[in-house]
Amino acid sequence: MRNMDRMTNKKTVMAILILCGWAMTACAPTVKVETPQEPITINLNIRLDADIRVKLEEEAKKDIAANPGIF
Repeated sequence: MRNMDRMTNKKTVMAILILCGWAMTACAPTVKVETPQEPITINLNIRLDADIRVKLEEEAKKDIAANPGIF
């Protein structure tokens, strides 16, 4: 009789653990990935920055050539 009671207790405990596991997974938060409503805009000012550097370098070369004794 004691063996039968132990088996019943083990089965009951296992059933409770399984039910708790299912309950835990059912309550887990979900992550949803959605696309944005508006398109993504990436503003790159690379060309403008490069133009400014080139112009400044040209002006610096002209100034150095015009006044070689400055440096």
